[in-house]
Amino acid sequence: MTMIQPPASVDGGPNRLLERGDQLATLEAHLASVITNASGRMVFLGGEAGVGKTALARRFSSGRGNAVRVFTGACDSLFTPRPLGPFLDLAPLVGGEFRALAERGARPYELAAALLRALAAGQPAILLVEDVHWADEATLDVLRFLTRRVATVPALVVVTYRDDLERTHPLRILLGEVPPGETTARMRLAPLTPSGVAELAEASGVDAAELFRRTAGNPFFVTEALAAGEVAIPPTVRDAVLARVARLPAAAGALLEAVAIAPPRTELWLLERLAGDELDHLAASLDAGILASADGAVGFRHELARMAIEEAMTPIRRTALHRRALRALETPPAGEPDLARLVHHADGAGDPDAVARFGPAAAARAAALGAHREAAAHYARVLRVASAPDPLTRGDLFERYAHECFLTDQFPTTIASGWEAVECFRAAGDIEREGAALRELSHHLRCTGHTEEAGAVGLRAADLLERLPPGRELAMAYANVACLRMNDDDAAGTEVVGQRAYALALALGDVEAQVHVLNTLGTMELLNGAPAGAAKLRDSLELALAAGMEEHAGRAYINYGWAAGRARYYTEFEPVFKSGLEYCGERGLVLWRHYVVAYGSRWALDQGRWSEAIELAERVLRDPRTLLPRIPSLVVIALIRARRGDPECWPPLDEALALAGSTGELQHLAPVAAARAEVAWLEGRLAEVARATDAALAEATRRGAPWVIGELAIWRWRAGMEASQEGAAEPYALEMSGDWEAAARDWERRGCPYEAALARAGSDDEVALREALEVLRHLGAQATARVVARRLRELGARDLPRGPRASTRANDAHLTVRELEVLELVVQGLRNGEIASRLSLAPKTVDHHISAIFAKLRVTTRAEAIAQTLARGLVATEAPRRLAR
Repeated sequence: MTMIQPPASVDGGPNRLLERGDQLATLEAHLASVITNASGRMVFLGGEAGVGKTALARRFSSGRGNAVRVFTGACDSLFTPRPLGPFLDLAPLVGGEFRALAERGARPYELAAALLRALAAGQPAILLVEDVHWADEATLDVLRFLTRRVATVPALVVVTYRDDLERTHPLRILLGEVPPGETTARMRLAPLTPSGVAELAEASGVDAAELFRRTAGNPFFVTEALAAGEVAIPPTVRDAVLARVARLPAAAGALLEAVAIAPPRTELWLLERLAGDELDHLAASLDAGILASADGAVGFRHELARMAIEEAMTPIRRTALHRRALRALETPPAGEPDLARLVHHADGAGDPDAVARFGPAAAARAAALGAHREAAAHYARVLRVASAPDPLTRGDLFERYAHECFLTDQFPTTIASGWEAVECFRAAGDIEREGAALRELSHHLRCTGHTEEAGAVGLRAADLLERLPPGRELAMAYANVACLRMNDDDAAGTEVVGQRAYALALALGDVEAQVHVLNTLGTMELLNGAPAGAAKLRDSLELALAAGMEEHAGRAYINYGWAAGRARYYTEFEPVFKSGLEYCGERGLVLWRHYVVAYGSRWALDQGRWSEAIELAERVLRDPRTLLPRIPSLVVIALIRARRGDPECWPPLDEALALAGSTGELQHLAPVAAARAEVAWLEGRLAEVARATDAALAEATRRGAPWVIGELAIWRWRAGMEASQEGAAEPYALEMSGDWEAAARDWERRGCPYEAALARAGSDDEVALREALEVLRHLGAQATARVVARRLRELGARDLPRGPRASTRANDAHLTVRELEVLELVVQGLRNGEIASRLSLAPKTVDHHISAIFAKLRVTTRAEAIAQTLARGLVATEAPRRLAR
């Protein structure tokens, strides 16, 4: 999309950008790499409002001719953005399959995949996605998809955003998930320096030093102040814009108000209806450089200017323009009305009936496209401003609002809205809807840690629905109660209620209820170590995927991770984990994805892939909105710190204990108790082991949870306390019975090297203890290794190395053996594909190792990694001459 540029550039003239040469050169270097290697990159370009991000991005992309394709889309500054707004802008430019999918209302992952196919076909491309700080959730999902796949296409994706983001802003969370690496980079534009401001002000007669002091070098503020044509410097950006506009005819100012009311761009047909005869002054506004035109529409060159004009309007004028825009957009000259824009103008016009008319449809469309945050905002607006409809309609709105809030981690609002829905259906006398709302509320309460209340509400739903003839809602209510029993580790209760639910679901032919209860029954079985449970979970997942039941599929991925992690059933874990990560991520299932990542971090910990475990756990912890998935993530971080002998292992355990305690559920309490016991054991505070495990072990014994009993009892046994092996899972029972070698072999079959080493560490056999010591040192578990070394010395062992063995003594980065092998080949100059071939690994596995190595060495490039490696003596290989220079 080519913009008609105004006569004066934001940064000082039509042919150059002041103080942006380095940034342009960096972007050119990224593009050259994309073209040379046919492998894409993403650059996130941030900076304050008005710093010139768009000017830089468009200068970089302009004048490319036929050698490079250029596509541009921008996010909206509407009250609630259009779902997939920038990609809808791209649709006419990209065309083909992508355009067809965009017009059809495809989901973000479908649209992203089609975009990648379009970028892969033809010449290299530059894709600009502007103003992503306004992005809707579905747009962020597309960008998240692109970050993972951009290397597969010859395209440079440049994303611009304001970097003054709140801590919980969804874009900040996305940025946290994609740290700089080989395919992603970040750039930040700084304001102009005093000399740059002086160069701009040279011919104006304005005091350059005072101009810099007032504007802090913000390019937009500087140029607007100069364009105002006054020696006195306006005190704010708003004043500067208004002073500039004051030099235009009054009718041109009225035209600018019409454009300001309809962001981000106002189509000419719409502007004609808004402005009437004032449209004659459009040329003057374009010539003055305040507006720019593109593809039959006009818009402000900068959002700050638009906001200044909009805020300066009287309320009466603003409302009148919104009303005109609403009437015009209801009957566009072509295509369907844009629901998001209609709601924006209905709200601005103060028209509650129009909000009630268009808001629910806009919310439903946003939800269908995966923009759940925007769907929630639309429902909230309808409930806030629209006149009260009948109880059934209002209950339906509250129910839908609660669901969208749940999907986006807005938990207090989820619960409050769920209760509102229940009360509305009760007031309407609709028992079936009331029961269904109670069942859904029970689910939301449990997922937000209100376990006891969730149980009471779930039973209330089932009791209410039993008054009616057996139907789908009763089957789902039974399935929910079975799920509550499962989460309470009540195996017998889960089986009884679950079978009742399954029989009713089969009789009714209700697939959703079958999916739900199969998931629950399989999870309960696998939690107790029965592999048959995994088969039921697979059946549930396959049914959900075939029926397009995304949330149920996400739940299957979550419960597989939880149950397999508890029972250390890792036979098929990695492919299921990766599939779940991709599935939930592509579909915007935020909470589901956090759970999948959290359980994946535990798997990586148990498998000895500690750097990967840390990366996954930190990915969850970077999102301040998440709650229960924090617990396993905090446990993983604390255990790795403790095992390595690093400081600050107790703060994450204290936070995890507080979160787990608020739920009262064994599934949350037990891992925290076991971790606290292990850390106390490592620190030699053996009395603390009992205090850490007493309550959770009693609950696990009462519920008959073998893997929880074993994990808690073993730490008491290792601390020299009396501990029963009764009811404990096999590897723990074997170790407590004295058969440490059988226990170790069991752990090795499960792929758990640390647990195998701990089992051998309980023996009196010097050979076994030395083997355990070697494994622990390979893992980087220096604190645990010291405990084993001390035991060896107590047994009279000699010639124990003081610390890590010679081959790992310099490995202060805690690299695993495999990571050291990969790093040695990196130093030799091999690329990832060559390393994969040399070590017989999958290319993606090598990618993961490289990422882990970079994270541990705290570097972002291969050259930096090689320099660190040689400086620290991590491997013996010398760098090849072409890399060492």
